[in-house]
Amino acid sequence: MQLVITPLIEMSLSPSMSSGTSSVDEARKALGKRLRELRVAAKLSGKQLAESLSWAGSKVSKIENGHQTPTDDDIRDWARATESEGQTASLLAALHNLELQHAEWQRVLKAGMKTHQATLSQIDEKTRFYRGFDNTVIPGLIQTPEYARARFAQVVMVHKVPNDVNEAVRVRMQRQEMLYRPDKRFHFVLTEAALRYRLVSVDIMIGQLDRLMAISSMRNVKLGIIDFKTQYVTDPRHNFWVLDDHLVRVETYSAELNLRQPQEIELYTGIFEHLAGVASYGSAARELIGRVMRDLAAEAEGPGA
Repeated sequence: MQLVITPLIEMSLSPSMSSGTSSVDEARKALGKRLRELRVAAKLSGKQLAESLSWAGSKVSKIENGHQTPTDDDIRDWARATESEGQTASLLAALHNLELQHAEWQRVLKAGMKTHQATLSQIDEKTRFYRGFDNTVIPGLIQTPEYARARFAQVVMVHKVPNDVNEAVRVRMQRQEMLYRPDKRFHFVLTEAALRYRLVSVDIMIGQLDRLMAISSMRNVKLGIIDFKTQYVTDPRHNFWVLDDHLVRVETYSAELNLRQPQEIELYTGIFEHLAGVASYGSAARELIGRVMRDLAAEAEGPGA
């Protein structure tokens, strides 16, 4: 058991940066500014443009100020109404880049979870060093098939997306083959809470923890566990991945954020180092995992089990 006596460092983060959405907000505002310039050049007021498109009066203002993301049709209608059709392709490209940064689950998963897993596989192929922190869930790359199946079933329930759980599990397991490639490195940091949260049944969780035991001994995988008694140097606010030094991925309830601005990557890399620095590794991590397994096994064998 590791007890780290470290002064708590207060990190001063802006709301946008701490939520991981600064680049998304900036891109949305930049697109709104371009659309406003087209409206002004066409000598149209916001009210006139809204009326010409049969929109609610506030929609133009929301789009121009970055408070609402336009759709493809909104962009085309705006360009037509402002007689700037020649800008349509460029505006749509800016919108689609924004959508890559802020990928709403309803849109990402509309073709099924298998398709999204296949997309992640393409990014996997290019990535050499994965750093991942999770405070609630076992990361997909080290999940057992049973744990993954339960998690995908929850996605279907929450987001009402096509039920292709079997196919999604199969592709996720195929993705895990890269754990055995010598040209790739992985550093996972989990909280003890992630080992104990009841997101799956007890027997599935025991199997998952046994998988973590095996993972912790792999040559190119570093697995750290932060136990409940450890003092943090920064709070474990949400899960995130740092892929090499060019992408940070954050999952929220509504969307997957893909952050690429240098200052965001630097921020999350620093936070990961703080979290990794207080984690237990090797035999200490395995002892922690084993303790949770014993607790779960005792519960499964207890009265009324």
